Amino acid sequence: MNASPSDPRVDEYIDRLPEWQQAICREVRALAREADPEVEETIKRSVQPYFVLKGNICALLAAKDHVNIFLYDPTVADPHGIINQGQGNSTARAVQIYRDDEINWTALLAMFRAIIVNNRAGGWRRIKSGAQSPR
Repeated sequence: MNASPSDPRVDEYIDRLPEWQQAICREVRALAREADPEVEETIKRSVQPYFVLKGNICALLAAKDHVNIFLYDPTVADPHGIINQGQGNSTARAVQIYRDDEINWTALLAMFRAIIVNNRAGGWRRIKSGAQSPR
């Protein structure tokens, strides 16, 4: 199974950031690809990097003093408590990472993998409603 190619627009987005944010974004990118080699990169909302496979997995958005990692599955468990924004949101939650934060990359990778499993099963909305996945 071959890895999907990088999107040069994602490179451009990351390269414009301060060095500490670049490091975080590159690590998230690597984790998304480690979660599944079929993960694809794209730009949505004109500038925002998204990582997708049968639906959105996550998106990046750098802010002045942190990086947001939006996780697009509100049903995936967070046993390590890494989600620190939007816990009650009905479609996405976020991990906000500030400069010098300790980051539980293993927990984030597990969440990416769980989101991918749900996406391959038809998406969290379908799973939550109890609908059957199309064959």
